[in-house]
Amino acid sequence: MSEIRNDWTREEIKEIYESPFLDLVYRAATAHRENHDPQEVQVCTLLSVKTGGCPEDCAYCPQAARYHTDVKVHKLLDHDVVMEKAVKAQESGSTRFCMGAAWREVRDNKDFDKVLDMVKGVNSLGMEVCCTLGMLSEEQANKLKEAGLYAYNHNLDTSEEHYEEIITTRNYDDRLDTIKNVRKADISVCSGGIIGLGEGINDRVGMIHTLSTMPQHPESVPVNALVPVEGTPLEDQEKVQIWDMVRMIATARITMPKAMVRLSAGRVRMTYEEQALCFMAGANSIFAGDELLTTPNPEVDADKELFQLLNIKPRASFKDQKQKTPEAVAQ
Repeated sequence: MSEIRNDWTREEIKEIYESPFLDLVYRAATAHRENHDPQEVQVCTLLSVKTGGCPEDCAYCPQAARYHTDVKVHKLLDHDVVMEKAVKAQESGSTRFCMGAAWREVRDNKDFDKVLDMVKGVNSLGMEVCCTLGMLSEEQANKLKEAGLYAYNHNLDTSEEHYEEIITTRNYDDRLDTIKNVRKADISVCSGGIIGLGEGINDRVGMIHTLSTMPQHPESVPVNALVPVEGTPLEDQEKVQIWDMVRMIATARITMPKAMVRLSAGRVRMTYEEQALCFMAGANSIFAGDELLTTPNPEVDADKELFQLLNIKPRASFKDQKQKTPEAVAQ
């Protein structure tokens, strides 16, 4: 059985990442089967509830106000619009609904109060509700928890060493502090990163090292492949090779065997065969819908066809909670 470890060394992780490809996939697939149902994949929907105009300078992001991209700025969506989207996502098979706002950090104002109402609304549908709103204080995390937030996404993006090459408007510790505040509020942590940012293998290893040596592993680890956007500093980056994506997914699966590993941005550029390889290597969650915040994503019909081809079934909401509390299942 896969051992849950929080003392991985960079050398160990690099050895895993660089191991012969087929051996790596086999080891990851074995760890996956020991800890998860291999025919089960969670379907999530991500909605941008406030788009563009962000003061940050993340080099990959078309929502940064300083870059000239095709992203249209819009203020916070109305509650009814969000609820309509959540119901539609649920009807299409999603069991987790994530709301993203292009903020540097959460501010205690009317917009945050509106987000809290959105969280309550989506939670009432019986979906796992997730938010990604930027930096968060401990008090704000507690308010989200009280409103019914199930998970909070705050990606590390890359290694600490490469971070300042990608973002200068905040530092790595800011990221880690927000994750700590989320954890203190007893909210499920969703944290991963992006490959294709001009990083080296040591940076990929470094990011996984940071995640896998946290006192408690993130319950969810998104692995994103950069989708270059015209107008951003990384617009000319080459497409991430599927072999690199699979190596990242497999390494995450081996070092954090209980986590949901999410095949996230970049999936629209993958064939069914490439996605199947990612599932074999340990990915067990995807984002559905035609848009992932502001980048393209495969359409729902295509995902349904893929699931049928691979005999994959969608994972139920709150499965981890139900497994922890037998009385919840009895209800």
